[in-house]
Amino acid sequence: MPNLIIFNNKIKKFKKTITVSGDKSISIRWVLLSSIANGVSEAKNLLMSEDVMAAIGAIKKLGIKVKIHNNSCKIYGQGVNGYKYKKKLIINAKNSGTLGRLILGLLINSSTQIKLIGDKSLSKRDFERVSKPLSKFGANFRLKNKKNLPLIVNGTSNLKPIKYLENRGSAQCKSAVIFGAMRTKGTTTIKAKKSRNHTELLCKYLGLPLSIKSNKSFDLIKIKKVENIKSFNYKIPSDISSSAFFIALTALNKNSELIIKNVNINPSRIGIIKILKKMGVQIIFKNKKIYKGEQNADILVKSPKRLRPINCPAKLTSEAIDEFLVIFLVAAKAEGISYFKNLAELNQKESPRLIWAERILNKMGIRTITTKNSIKIFGNPNLELKNKIEIKNYLKDHRVFMTSVIASLSFGGKWYIHDKDSIKTSFPTFLDTIKNINK
Repeated sequence: MPNLIIFNNKIKKFKKTITVSGDKSISIRWVLLSSIANGVSEAKNLLMSEDVMAAIGAIKKLGIKVKIHNNSCKIYGQGVNGYKYKKKLIINAKNSGTLGRLILGLLINSSTQIKLIGDKSLSKRDFERVSKPLSKFGANFRLKNKKNLPLIVNGTSNLKPIKYLENRGSAQCKSAVIFGAMRTKGTTTIKAKKSRNHTELLCKYLGLPLSIKSNKSFDLIKIKKVENIKSFNYKIPSDISSSAFFIALTALNKNSELIIKNVNINPSRIGIIKILKKMGVQIIFKNKKIYKGEQNADILVKSPKRLRPINCPAKLTSEAIDEFLVIFLVAAKAEGISYFKNLAELNQKESPRLIWAERILNKMGIRTITTKNSIKIFGNPNLELKNKIEIKNYLKDHRVFMTSVIASLSFGGKWYIHDKDSIKTSFPTFLDTIKNINK
């Protein structure tokens, strides 16, 4: 079975320096904003994953020229209103929720009907949470079962500004509305629960008419119509979500040390760092710098002698939403009971991740108590696996695959992990990086 991989040996202690792939969230946002800029924008270290390639494929369908050569990508933007729509246009977002939701904000003024489709996993995800606020601008949406893909959008040139409350902590919903507001006369106001803010930082760097007032729980965002975006170059930093797997691997293996070079450490994305530090993992940011509004640094991780359990503060949930699967692995080795709450969004991802977390931990012999939005993990610092564990039928969720690999290397056992091609979604070089650490 060519798409099956077997792990049968724990990793030995290591001291390594690595570089991981470019940040997926920033890569997709760069592609979309460059497509409506004026002139040629270039990115270095753009993540060449299936999600980002789907974004490039989407803007090509909208009449935008793209050139990729080695580690460079050039996008020939045609301006804010430069998209060319063919009749009965179909855009395939494949597995990418970020692309599928964000691009709808750029299509609400479309002059013809556009159909958005995705793969089996994406087609099960909730798109009403985006279509509902975007329809208030004046666009019309038709969804399968009023919630899912395929989706048809009919845009309008008569867009009206809106007031929108985003209370889930979804950066995708917030960003889709920001993109919609960019096409709308007047001022759109968004009251958004704290979530990752790459879109806002990129808009501010580009000098777009966006303002933000923040308090502890919410951001008040105001944005006016955008008339012009200058082309811009970007060197994409490494992805904290991809780095998370190796941070966890280091935390779980005694006498190990790792440096990950030039990682994006946006404060809205470093929940895993805050959580693992509370659990006793030594993590230090080195060579910190600001690049086009984003904070980047090298991350130094040292494994602890013991891992403490955690009653995880709910306020860290949105900052770590994509990293909880590996955080749960670390909790499985802690000396005591860890509790995580406000996790309902985990089941809105590529697979129902909270359910999969429970399955993986239970297969490992870890006791859990799980509700619809919480999990209690009874850690076992002496856990050593000898049994066979098989992971399959997980909707090809890349993070389930990578979490299973980290579990096998950290706890032992014989793991049969299916659908290894799932990593092409976000981190095609994941297994190569594992080999580099495990030399």
